Amino acid sequence: MKVILREDIDNLGKSGELVTVKDGFGRNFLLPRKKAVLASAQNMRQLEHEKSVQTARSAKLKGAADEQAKKLGNVKVTIKRKVGEQDKLFGSVTVLDIAEALAAQGQQVDRRQLHLAEPIKSLGSYDVELRLHREVTAKIKVDVVAE
Repeated sequence: MKVILREDIDNLGKSGELVTVKDGFGRNFLLPRKKAVLASAQNMRQLEHEKSVQTARSAKLKGAADEQAKKLGNVKVTIKRKVGEQDKLFGSVTVLDIAEALAAQGQQVDRRQLHLAEPIKSLGSYDVELRLHREVTAKIKVDVVAE
């Protein structure tokens, strides 16, 4: 039996793939749970249409992410914090602080797009990665200075 998968299934295939399965597995498991549809001509045309729509949407999102990466490529953020001995911060600078500082400059960025391995706990200049898309990243310069 040939079916088109609607979602990823371990050891079988990914969503949108045309796979051949045993009749019982398809009839008793995949089709009733709506994890797959029969591979008819109409379903194949619909699958091709959905793939083309998805690729167009993905290309549009990537283009928008590229534009935003160009805008953010030379952005520099300065964050002031209280400092103790040996230039150690009281507290730390997190992605939320960086997102707020960017918003104050007029750059709207979701804090989940900022990638910081660990919170910043000392003075200095840091490069913070901003993941705008799966394939598009930008670097933001963050300077942490004493208050």
